[in-house]
Amino acid sequence: MAFHEVRFPVNLSFGSVGGPERRTEVVALTNGFEERNTPWAETRRRYDAGVGLRSLDDIADLIAFFEARQGQLCGFRWRDWADYKSARPSAPVAFEDQAIGVGDGVTAGYQLVKTYASGAASQVRVIRKPVAGTVRIGLQGDELQEGVHYTVDTETGLVSFASPPAVGERITAGFEFDVPVRFDTDRIQVSVASFQAGDVPQVPVVEVRL
Repeated sequence: MAFHEVRFPVNLSFGSVGGPERRTEVVALTNGFEERNTPWAETRRRYDAGVGLRSLDDIADLIAFFEARQGQLCGFRWRDWADYKSARPSAPVAFEDQAIGVGDGVTAGYQLVKTYASGAASQVRVIRKPVAGTVRIGLQGDELQEGVHYTVDTETGLVSFASPPAVGERITAGFEFDVPVRFDTDRIQVSVASFQAGDVPQVPVVEVRL
C-alpha cells in the first residue's frame, strides 16, 4: 500500500480529537454471565482532523494535503498530541524510557516498542514511525551514539546495532513517534458560510496497519 513519509500539518492536528479504539465482542449468556473476546491484538486509533481548522487558510492547507494523498489512497504520518513520545507528556525523552529487548550475542536488529502498563497488566505497542533525530538508545544503562553504535530506520522503527549486544545486556530506548494513518473518506465537504458561522467539516482519519 502507498505510504507517504510526510506528516499532516501539526498546526491542524493539534486541535483534533480522537484516540485509541478497541473492538470487543460481548455475548450475554442466559444465566446472566457474559463472555468477552476481541479479534484485535492491537489498538487502532481514530481522529477527526476537522476540529483543528481555525481559518480558511487552514482549509486550503487541508485540501492541498488531501489532494496530494489522493483521498484514502495514500497513508501519511500523524502526530497524536496526547501520545507522541516514549516518556510521560510532562517529561523529556530519555534513553531509558522503554525496554525494547535483551541482547543474545547474535541479534543486531531490535524493534522500537512502547509499553502501556497498569497494575499487573500491560500492552506492548510496536512503533513503526519514529521521528528522525529523536531516537535515543541505551545499553546496560549507558547511552549510545547514533551513527556510531546504531542506526535507526525511521520508516520501520527498526534499530540496527553495529555489533550485536552481548547476552543479557538490557536495551532501552527513548523517542518521539508518529502514527501511520490515512483519510477515512474520499470526500471533504466545506461551506465557507457555515465555517465562518462555526460549523467545521468532519475529516475522519484512521490508523493503518503496516
